[in-house]
Amino acid sequence: MRLDDYDPGDDIRDLGRGGGGFGGGGGGGMGGLLFGLLPMLLGRKMGCGTILLLGVLAFVFLGPGSQMLSTGGGTADPMADSRGTQQGVACDTAAERFACQVFSSTNRFWESQINGYRAPGLRFYTDHNSSGCGAAQAAMGPFYCPADQGIYLDTSFFNELKTKFGAAGDAAQAYVVAHEVGHHIQTITGTSDQVRRAQARASQAEGNAIQVRMELQADCYAGVWAARARTKDRQTVMEPGDMEEAMTAANAIGDDTLMRSAGQRPVPESFTHGTSEQRMRWLRRGLETGDPRQCDTFAANAI
Repeated sequence: MRLDDYDPGDDIRDLGRGGGGFGGGGGGGMGGLLFGLLPMLLGRKMGCGTILLLGVLAFVFLGPGSQMLSTGGGTADPMADSRGTQQGVACDTAAERFACQVFSSTNRFWESQINGYRAPGLRFYTDHNSSGCGAAQAAMGPFYCPADQGIYLDTSFFNELKTKFGAAGDAAQAYVVAHEVGHHIQTITGTSDQVRRAQARASQAEGNAIQVRMELQADCYAGVWAARARTKDRQTVMEPGDMEEAMTAANAIGDDTLMRSAGQRPVPESFTHGTSEQRMRWLRRGLETGDPRQCDTFAANAI
């Protein structure tokens, strides 16, 4: 992918390892076993519609559970904070730097689309830390927290994406970050609030179906960014082969595919992110149309 360098004015910090949790439920899971039950219940309870991109992996391995989850400049204070947490320097590894570039590019794009756009924060951490929604654990994978409008990422997940799910490449990694930014778009446009209210009145199965639409829209938004974003030389971000990499990732993390790979029979009523076919279809729609208005997954016959 062609990406300009990140903007040092973006709200990016490296929280390092450790730190006490905040009160309240928060977070979402990316397929870890220890915290596999968290992604579905707390987020569902909050109705925030912010299950992270691969949170369904936890469901696959542990079964139904519950869903939870600025400073200017591109670096964090390298000194330990008041809780004794050792913070680091953001964007100082290859994986972090790439995530920073994607993050900055998505912000520039959405700023051009939404009047008064307020960018989220990007928070790197290692193994475990805390977010405005509660605990942040590497086992949860990347997630978006609506309470502090931050995206939380342990970049070791990128290697897991490659080795466990066969989704290698920078476009697959960019898809992960852009999907989480898509959840931020849903928060600032009011979609998340509407979803929360609808889920509060719904049964578990109905709430899951609403959540699927939420996740598919974030997939579509990720595709729109990739299709429309430009570098300084006016070239598109996407290069030959990038679309295939992103599609491979979308296919690998469909609810049905993950359940089959875990030796389970797919149960549509339990899906929270959508099938592989749905995820690829909505990502492709974003990539092919480049129009966020085409990402209305909540229309009656959309999915």
